[in-house]
Formats: sequence, structure tokens, C-alpha cells
Amino acid sequence: MIHFPAVRKGPARALVVRLFAAIGLVLAVVIVVYLDRGGYRDVNGDEVSLLDSFYYAVVTLSTTGYGDITPVSRGARLVNVLIITPARVLFLIILVGTTLEVLTEQYRTNLRLTRWRRTVKDHVIICGYGTKGRSAVSALLETGVDKGRIIVVERNPAAVRQATSAGLVAVEGSATRSSVLNEAHVKNAKAVIIATDSDEASVLVTLTVRQLTAGQVRIIAAAREAENAPLLKQSGAHHVIVSSATAGRLLGVSTTAPPLIDVVEDLLTPGQGMALAMRSANRDEVGLSPRRLETLVIALVRRGKVVSLADRAAVAIETGDMLVYVRDDRPSTAASADQGR
Repeated sequence: MIHFPAVRKGPARALVVRLFAAIGLVLAVVIVVYLDRGGYRDVNGDEVSLLDSFYYAVVTLSTTGYGDITPVSRGARLVNVLIITPARVLFLIILVGTTLEVLTEQYRTNLRLTRWRRTVKDHVIICGYGTKGRSAVSALLETGVDKGRIIVVERNPAAVRQATSAGLVAVEGSATRSSVLNEAHVKNAKAVIIATDSDEASVLVTLTVRQLTAGQVRIIAAAREAENAPLLKQSGAHHVIVSSATAGRLLGVSTTAPPLIDVVEDLLTPGQGMALAMRSANRDEVGLSPRRLETLVIALVRRGKVVSLADRAAVAIETGDMLVYVRDDRPSTAASADQGR
């Protein structure tokens, strides 16, 4: 099942508002009838009481109209024309409004789903919306990826609601099933990020994605244990990030060189100061050493492989290279740059 971001208020609140509006309308008609009760005639000849006013209001607004209580005076008939008849129409609108809204919402959802299926392409699929999945979404948004190009695949209904509340399209179901991944249009995806809660599930998802896409979609998987990383790569993952090993290395570095942890945290935290970025090499930079550039280049990506900068003499920028550099990510600097443009 595909869930789109919520665009309206909750149904419970809408029903409560309509209920109170209907009750208020009935009470208003009761007050009008009771104040002018002398202009109404009971079929039994009795005086119209407060209970009779409630009875008349309900049967009139619901268009039942038994006719046992009728307006006979000119004033009562004028009130029926100017107040009670419009109130009857409004009361019917309130009652039927919920059904109409549901039908309209279903039509809009179907239309939205059809349009989405026709246009979804080059998107990123996030399998799992736990801590790792949410962090991956945040990183994508920070790099400029539009929310409309991110699709979450999650079997937990609570996590699905969190994803849609965040403005993301979510497919409810297990990412290990081909039908669920096909709902997310995995064949047209740009990349699949596997952030499940177990390495076993990650392997199954990787195999399923590779089978459906014939290896044409980039797969990035997270593994809890380093020993499972080779298995994920054999299953078809292009990149495997071992969370436990990475955390262990950071813990070790924090003991021997605490300031390095601050640097890593600064690089990974958006808006704090430094951030990693990547861009294409400019034409006037071809042939130069990356160390001669104004920007702090820390690596080159050449034909999909990372080129080491350890040998200063051997490294020179070539056409088509991607430069990995450290940029200033402070909000004030970004704002100043935008104003300068």
C-alpha cells in the first residue's frame, strides 16, 4: 500500500467539528421555534412545548416532515422561509459533507497515485525508516535531493506514519518482497539505501533488488557486523557501511585523540561549521594539483574510484574528475553567499 504525505486534517477532528455544527444548528432552530411557539399549531390542539420544539426542529431539518406541528401565523411561516429552510439545507450539507469528502479524497488519492506512478523516476528508495533510515533521509535532503524523489519502504505502520508526516511517500510492506519493491518502482530508481534492523534482512533485500534491477541500480547497504559486509557485497551491494565497526573506531579514536572526534562530528553535523561536499572539476583546474586549489580538496573520484592524494607529484586533476572537498557549512556563510549572488 502506498501512502502519500498528509495534506488535510485528521478525520476525527473533522467529524467532531461537523457534529458540533449540526447540534448547534438544531439548537438554533429550537430556540427560534420555541420563541415563536404561538405561531405553530399542534395537530392535537396542545400548546407547543420545548420538547415539541426539539421534535419539530429535528423532523424538519432531516426533511422527514410528519406535519403534526405546522406554522400557521404569517410570522412563523416567514421564519420558516428565511431561517428554517436555509438551516435545513445547511444541515443536509453537514450530514452529507463527510461522505462527499471521503469520495472526493478517494478520487484525489487515485488521481495522485496515477500521476505519481507516471512521473516517478531517478528516485532514491530507503528500505527501513528507523534511526539509520531517518538519518539517510536527512543527509539526502541536506545535499539538495527533493522530498518527492525519496520513497520509504517500511513494514511498521507507525514508522510509515512518521515518514508521511515528514512529507515523504511511503510504501507499506516488507522490502524483501518483490511486489513491494515494484510498488516503489525500483527498476526506475537511482539508488536503493538498505537500512533494515538486521543483517539477514539486508542480505535478502539486496538479493531482491539485484534480481529485479539486474544490477542497474546502485545499492548501498548498512551492516551491523563487519563479518557480514563481504556477504552483502557478494549479494550485490555496491557499498556496505558497517555501523558497529565505524562506531568502534570512533570510540577508540576518542580515547587516544579526543579532538579528532570533534572534527568528525563537525563534518557529519549539518550547519555546525565544516561539511564534506563534491563537485566536478572545472576546465581551468585540469592538470593542476588538488593542493594548489583554494578549496581544501581531500580526495579525487576518477571513473568511480577514489584516488589517493598521498603522492603529491603523481596526482593531477583530469577531465571528468570529481573533487571531494571541505566547505564552510555555517548558516551565516551560506546566507552571505546567497546575498552575494
